[in-house]
Order: sequence, then structure tokens, then C-alpha cells
Amino acid sequence: MMELQAGSGVQEEQSILPAANKKYKDTIFRMLFSDKKNLLSLYNALNGKNYSDCDNLEIVTLENAIYMSMKNDLAFILDLDLFLWEHQSTYNPNIPLRDLMYIAKEYEKYIKEKGISLYSSRQQKIPAPQFIVFYNGNRKIGERMEHRLSDAYETARGEPALELKVLVININEGHNQKLMESCRILKEYAQYVSKVRTYKKTLSLNEAVEKAVDECIREGILREFLLANKAEVVAMSIFEYDREWEEEILRKEEFEAGREAERKNTEKQRLNAEKEHRRAESEKIRADNAEKELLLLKEKLALMQGK
Repeated sequence: MMELQAGSGVQEEQSILPAANKKYKDTIFRMLFSDKKNLLSLYNALNGKNYSDCDNLEIVTLENAIYMSMKNDLAFILDLDLFLWEHQSTYNPNIPLRDLMYIAKEYEKYIKEKGISLYSSRQQKIPAPQFIVFYNGNRKIGERMEHRLSDAYETARGEPALELKVLVININEGHNQKLMESCRILKEYAQYVSKVRTYKKTLSLNEAVEKAVDECIREGILREFLLANKAEVVAMSIFEYDREWEEEILRKEEFEAGREAERKNTEKQRLNAEKEHRRAESEKIRADNAEKELLLLKEKLALMQGK
């Protein structure tokens, strides 16, 4: 595996593009917004705030909190709220359940660090959670939508005793324009993603990523970030789109499996219906025959009585 050089200046261009690294755990979105300045800018844009002091923002992302192979992208505390943000390039309605598992770990860490006693007779205070997914997958969705934990419940009986709501924000280029104009980094990230997807239609993935990176640098899109991290960005992009492609294949296989199961179920229902129809016809024939035999017996009985 090629070693990525870290430095403050422009990295030397590699003669060979880095292949997709299956061990990559980071994403370009997470890398961009792990920077407190960028994170605060996106927070301000979402909430109509004008905070400028990054020290007010406390990042509490659990770097090693992998639960069932799931990891949250960004978690931070600001204004006495605990924010869980995640980036997704594939549609996933199970995020409320994942966030439930993650927020439990966040609170466990919080009460330990603050020395909070859960057995105190006094009501203990904790930061209120807010959950957001920044989505830029290929599946068409509206500007914003909401996933709820209660949607996953097998039964629905009135107001759920436990609810968790996740706001999904579409950050594909051309969506949520007001938000994009308020956060330059998010807008430029969307432009970069759009370029990769456009070039990927006619070029190999490696070529599409490198062309998108070079073009963005020339056009001033994420210029400083890309100049400082070009090799790593290329490697991460290749991995991200390889993973996205694999997940699309998996979804197609699941869809086909679902269609096959539906076909078999429909066929089973058809056969059962035909069986029931034959049974009903057989019962009708037997009933008709029994009625005919009864009439014959009545006729014979009448003849015998007439004699």
C-alpha cells in the first residue's frame, strides 16, 4: 500500500494513482468538517447563528466507538445541545436505530466525565440530542425528509414510548440552495462530488477522481484543502465510490431477491387459489349429485306409494 505523505505544503503528485484502500474509515466529508472552523460554519448556516469562536464548540466524536461495524461521523456539543451528524452516500432508513445505539455510548461517556450520579435524588441534566444526516446519494429524495425510530417498530400503538427523529438533508448539487450559499465549504464539497460523478460516466473511476480534483483546484473549489491533501483525497474518493458501487450492487441483489420472493409468494397464492377453486367446484359437483340422487329417491318413493 502506498504511504501518503503528510505535510503543510503541496504534495508531490504520485505517478501511480492510489488503489482503493478497503481499510479506509474516514470520508472527505468527515475530513472537511472535522476542522472546527468548517464545522462551525455549517452549524451557523443550519441554525441561523453567527458564532465565530471555535473554542465554544466541543467535538465529542467517539473515534473508536464501533458498534456492530457502525461509526458516527461527527459529534459535538454547542449551546448545551449534543449534535450527531452523519454523511451518507447511500439511502439508509435504519439510521435512527444506529443513532440510538451511538447516543447511548455518548451519554455513558458524558456522565462519567461529568461525574453524574444516576441515583441522585436531584434531576441530572444532560445536553439535548439532535440528529442530522447529510445525504448525497443517487436515490432521488426531496430537499429534506425525516426518519423516525418508531417507523421500525413491528407494532404501532398510539404515541411511542421511545422515539428518535433524524433529519435528512439533501446536499447534492442543486439542492438546499440557501444552505449552500450560507456555507461555502458545503457548496464546494457538493460541486466536487458532482464533478466526480459526471466524469465517472465516461472515464474509469481513478481517472474521474483525478480529473475532478485537478479541475476543482484550477477553479478554486476546495483549492487549499485539495492542494494540501490531494493524494489522500484521491485515495479516499476511490474508496468511497468503490464502496458506493458495491452497495448499489448489494441493493440490486436484495431487490431481485425481494422480487423473486414476491414472485414465489404470488405463485403460491395463485396455486392455493386454484386449489381452493377446484375444491369448491368438487364440492358443488358433489352437492349437485347428492341433490339429484335425492330427487330420484323421492320419485321412486312416489311411484311406490302410487302402486
